[in-house]
Amino acid sequence: MLVPLPVRDIMRTPVKTISPDAPVIEAAQRLRDEDIGSLVVEDDGSCVGIITEGDIVAVTAAEGDTRALSVGDVMAETLVTVTPDVDIETAVDRLRTNNIKKLPVVEDGSLVGIVTTTDLSDYIPHLSRARRAFDDQSQRKQFTRPDTLYENEDWTFESYGTADGIDVGDHVQFSKTISQADVKAFAEASGDTNRLHLDAAFADGTRFGRRIVHGTLVSGIISAALARLPGLTIYLSQELSYQGPVDIGEEVTARCEVVERIQDNRFRLATAVDDSEGNCVIEGDAVVISDPIPDTA
Repeated sequence: MLVPLPVRDIMRTPVKTISPDAPVIEAAQRLRDEDIGSLVVEDDGSCVGIITEGDIVAVTAAEGDTRALSVGDVMAETLVTVTPDVDIETAVDRLRTNNIKKLPVVEDGSLVGIVTTTDLSDYIPHLSRARRAFDDQSQRKQFTRPDTLYENEDWTFESYGTADGIDVGDHVQFSKTISQADVKAFAEASGDTNRLHLDAAFADGTRFGRRIVHGTLVSGIISAALARLPGLTIYLSQELSYQGPVDIGEEVTARCEVVERIQDNRFRLATAVDDSEGNCVIEGDAVVISDPIPDTA
């Protein structure tokens, strides 16, 4: 099942707060005793800043004696917030853009929660790495020999790299329309007969309002892309984050790029699947072995 996850579903509550008039030493003691990384600063019910362990360490290194300082003297006054109904990918982008690790959640002017990079890493641990990889693809020679048993005229792929194996910077994409027949065949082969994917009347009453493709079937397009890299690609692991649904009859495109050589023939790849409008519906990373094609092929 695929659905964008809102911040509301992962934010921490209640939020630990402190007054701007409180001594810095009080903030330091609370951070230590309550085993937290930040305190949101509230003044008359309004969020006016945030103070973190890093802020206290920095001012201690600069001033030495902090006994005369208040939280208001040290806190970060530029407070970046998010509403509880935005999706977690938006929260990640906001944290990354502002180079911060804590994001207070505000609704109708009131503080209702907080979300951190640690919280988000449980859901999108690879998001930043994957985005950077695909935004900065190297230009390499297009490789067109398919190391597959057959191709279908309705499938398209492009593979860039070298013919004798893969290396960092190589990338491949594979596109395919996921049909009604594909969904039915996958349900039968896997045993996943969730009515959301097969029963239109049932699906009308769900949050999607329609039938959608199995998430695992969509992610399988990544495997199809990897099969079209030079050599024999063998999965060791695949980590995925589902960002949105795919409609039956929609064309999807898997994109994979080699981002790290782990050992001589083991590689880490950034992986993603886009829907027909170019929206990313799955992101993740994979670890594979790249063996040479056997002589018997």
